[in-house]
Amino acid sequence: MDEKLRILLCEDDENLGMLLREYLQAKGYDAELYPDGEAGLKAFIKSKYDLCVLDVMMPKKDGFTLAQDIRQTNAEVPIIFLSAKTLKEDILEGFKIGADDYITKPFSMEELTFRIEAILRRVRGKRNKESTMYKIGRFTFDTQKQILSIDDKQTKLTTKESELLGLLCAHANEILQRDYALKTIWIDDNYFNARSMDVYITKLRKHLKEDSSIEIINIHGKGYKLIAPEEA
Repeated sequence: MDEKLRILLCEDDENLGMLLREYLQAKGYDAELYPDGEAGLKAFIKSKYDLCVLDVMMPKKDGFTLAQDIRQTNAEVPIIFLSAKTLKEDILEGFKIGADDYITKPFSMEELTFRIEAILRRVRGKRNKESTMYKIGRFTFDTQKQILSIDDKQTKLTTKESELLGLLCAHANEILQRDYALKTIWIDDNYFNARSMDVYITKLRKHLKEDSSIEIINIHGKGYKLIAPEEA
């Protein structure tokens, strides 16, 4: 790899932690090891990491709590949990928090490497597919400038409006899952955030009303669908 990808590694077992760090470094990653969740969070806030590998059972701040704190700062960075906990409830809790993978101990170094590589390939592929400009009927939407244009009229969207419209455009004429949108933009799919998203959907409908060929419809129990003419 041309540029070393940075990995935040949090593991309180000193021997396992050093072994993991040395192995990942030998594989070409820039892996930094921290012995507890508090030290890991301080490091994450100060630096930029491409992926986090977090032990679940750690002193001062456990892996689940650390992951929740990381998600408050960065909703996109991939997270892998390492844990001796094999109960279905623990694994589901890890994914509910926003994990990209959950590896139960004991595991092989090769397995961890394969999982890291698979996640990073998926993340890179997703970023490559993301567009900065969308054509929605008669509208043009610039996601970077957060500007929605039609004819000679330009509307500057708020950040939340822009993020939500961007997701709808990326899934145009498909169902945008409600939970996915909430966790991607609001981090948490609680009741208050869900109500907030409904408000932003109403705002977007008003912004788009000048083109009658465009519609944002509710899909009961699932989410929303942006109905827009397919580009020729």
